[in-house]
Amino acid sequence: QVQLVESGGGLVQAGGSLRLSCAASGRTFNNDVMAWFRQAPGKEREFVAVIRRTGGSTYYADSVKGRFTISRDNAKNTMYLQMNSLKPEDTAVYYCATRGGSYRATTPSEYNYWGQGTQVTVSS
Repeated sequence: QVQLVESGGGLVQAGGSLRLSCAASGRTFNNDVMAWFRQAPGKEREFVAVIRRTGGSTYYADSVKGRFTISRDNAKNTMYLQMNSLKPEDTAVYYCATRGGSYRATTPSEYNYWGQGTQVTVSS
């Protein structure tokens, strides 16, 4: 089993920044891929960014490319999402997730473990 705990959400004005964290524990060695998804009210959960823990390969959704940066600290078993130039449309609950296999996995059904989510609200 793997446990994921997100933190760092909050309320920020448009144009501002936030950094989310996702701490992983348990049997993480079989789950090399970590990702961020988000879900706005009334919408489906959507892919944001993904990182492979070994090698650090990354991939981003077009909507956040150039504004968000995904990173990880393997020694701390923690993943981060630095969010800059935030827009009201970035408002959502942000979830971290993990899986084994290919890191080019962008649909929620491909992920085995999920955190509880952290709310990000961007005011205009």
